[in-house]
Amino acid sequence: MKKTGFIHLLLTALTGMATAAWAADYEPPRTASGKPDLQGYWTNASITTMQRARDFTDIGLVIPDDRIAELTAANHQNVRQATDDNQVQGELPDGSDLARGRGYNAFWVDPGSRFGNVRGEYRSSWITFPENGRIPYAEAGDQVRRESRAKFSGYGGPEGAPLAERCLIGFGSTGGPPMNSVLYNNMYQIVQTDDYVMILVDMVHDARIIPINGDHRPDEWEQWLGDSVGWWEGHTLVVETVNLHPQQKARSMASLSDEGRITERFTRYSDDQVLYEFEVEDPFFYTENWGGEIAFNATDTKLYEYACHEGNYGLSGILAGYRRQEMDAEQSQ
Repeated sequence: MKKTGFIHLLLTALTGMATAAWAADYEPPRTASGKPDLQGYWTNASITTMQRARDFTDIGLVIPDDRIAELTAANHQNVRQATDDNQVQGELPDGSDLARGRGYNAFWVDPGSRFGNVRGEYRSSWITFPENGRIPYAEAGDQVRRESRAKFSGYGGPEGAPLAERCLIGFGSTGGPPMNSVLYNNMYQIVQTDDYVMILVDMVHDARIIPINGDHRPDEWEQWLGDSVGWWEGHTLVVETVNLHPQQKARSMASLSDEGRITERFTRYSDDQVLYEFEVEDPFFYTENWGGEIAFNATDTKLYEYACHEGNYGLSGILAGYRRQEMDAEQSQ
């Protein structure tokens, strides 16, 4: 069944994925007050990644149509799905390649199976600038990122556990900003009024509540996912975010200092797609501004409660094991 489904997705990628050519002249549905209606369930699941893989340096941003089938079939996530989660008889995965979607529970991994199609083009990365599709980290900013990772690593105390494992925010910047696609739970619900837009993120059930034409909160209010305010520019909802939570500033993919800001743009591109654009500005963490475009596609899939459990059995067991190691070390001295 998996191989049959895999062949089907290749045929779909070749014949049915391009965004409608008339999208440029598209008239979006509107709310009662006349604003473009962004409401609904959307997914950015895709094998396109935020940064362009080194393997795609010869391709550039747009993947040629005659390479889609080949590159889709060769993608490690699709290879895993097509070969029964890439299990080898007599060999159990040790977790070392879990980040690439292989593990004892790999059947739960659901990052998407096709390259993202934005403005009718298949993309090798969500980043469109700089041209190389990579985040332009500055040396000083990257050093702070490394120090932050070292500070919040290991399990000597619960604060060292990843933020997603502590059920604080989703991993991989899925909640944003920018809202990146990750290994699973790439679904979003948008609810909209004249005064607010709410984006419910599937991963960890984060909810971004964005006031329209509001003011930024005081700098002292450093909250998860930052302080976001929005306004309308024609058909496009623009959202500006500043002031990330202290534990998020240097640990997110889009790190942000007190000088930085992230700008997002939401445009209803067709009945089936919201064009999501983003730009990250921060003179400390990056050598230049960077950003890109992501396709958010309509879905009929239901959004279920994520029900993350902080203080779960795994975390308590890990902390107990760490305490045991400390006691053994003291006794051996």
